[in-house]
Order: sequence, then structure tokens, then C-alpha cells
Amino acid sequence: MTVHVPVRPVTTEPHERSAGTPRPDPRRPGPVRGSSPLAGERLRPLTRCQIEDRLAELGDLYAQTSGGGPRAWNAARGAFLRRLGADVRRPGFCLLIAETTVLTGCAYGYPVPGGDPRGVRGLEPYLPRTVLPVAASGRLFLVSGIVVPARVRRQHQDRSWNLARRMQARLLAEHDAALGITLVDRTDGGTVQALRSWGWRYAEGETLQSSVLGRYGVLVLGR
Repeated sequence: MTVHVPVRPVTTEPHERSAGTPRPDPRRPGPVRGSSPLAGERLRPLTRCQIEDRLAELGDLYAQTSGGGPRAWNAARGAFLRRLGADVRRPGFCLLIAETTVLTGCAYGYPVPGGDPRGVRGLEPYLPRTVLPVAASGRLFLVSGIVVPARVRRQHQDRSWNLARRMQARLLAEHDAALGITLVDRTDGGTVQALRSWGWRYAEGETLQSSVLGRYGVLVLGR
């Protein structure tokens, strides 16, 4: 699972208010910050050919939101493109982009094949029994990654028009999925916290359970 945000920007404390500067009226509401339903990014899926044409742009987006210096950016960018190149070949793969005049985010994944979900390479050790019936019905969708700017993680996480919420809901709707599933590293508290703030829940119980075969746990998202 990929939930990347840039390094927190350096800020300075505001200067003291001068004597001649009027104070804001507390009774008057200030402007709403962040995305809004009327001024949000446009979402659209890319075809495989379009993904290939925009690989460089997608890699740049990932690097820009991963933090660190140029060397870290190059390493993160290369690893992301390798993972994306493997995922894009899976049946039913879907990648959504969010854009205004520029690319601002993306989310991607693929449906878990029905019939025998244990046949999904790399996923079978982590599938809890509670989601096996959904997987067998063909309505389980694996969300491989969500790449968004920092504001999406910090602001309006519980609003339906939050960019991450919009993209994950669109992924499930595109494939008529009853349930979304994602794997997360249990030690990556930041990613777990971001996903939980966007409506994901633990697959079993009130804590993130790990597989006996690894350190990863499962989060699920209903429509």
C-alpha cells in the first residue's frame, strides 16, 4: 500500500500584529481551506496505453510526494515504477488520476479473481477468512496504492469530497466491488493512520493483525 505525502514544509511563526492592523471579527467565518465539492480535482481512469505514455509524469508525482532529497526521490521513483509496471499487467487493473491543470494524485489496484482467491500470487497468506466469501464472489478489489499530496492527509479526512476518499470510492465503483482490501506494514503508523481517517477499518478485531508469514496486516473498505 502506498500513501505518500511530502515532508512537512518549514513554517515560521507569524509576526506580532501591529497596533494599526484590525483584528478579524470572530463572528464572521473565515474561508474554508482545502479541497471543496465545487473546486476539486477531476478524476478519470487511464487506459494501459495512456499509463505507458504518462509513466514519467506518474513517477515524478510519486517522487515529489515521497519526501527526502534528490537521491531519495530517484530511488523512490524507480521502485514505484517497477511496482506499477508489474501491477498494470494484472487482469482488471485500474489506475485513476486526479488533475486540475496538473496531475495531483493517483490511485490504482485490481480485482481479486473469484472462484479460488487463494490463487492470487502474493496475497493468499494475508486474506482473512472474513473476506473469503467476498473474494469468491469476484467482488473484492485490492487497492495497491494511493498517492496524494499532504493536504489530503491532514485536512477534511472525513468528508466525502476528500480526494483520497473520492478516488478509493471510484475504484470500487468502477468494478462494482463490494469490498476493498489493502495490505499495510503494521510498523508504518503514518499510513495506517491515514487510511483509517479515510474510512478503512481492520479486517479482524480492533487491532491490525499480522499474518504468521509476514509483518503485513489487512485493512478493508466497504462501499
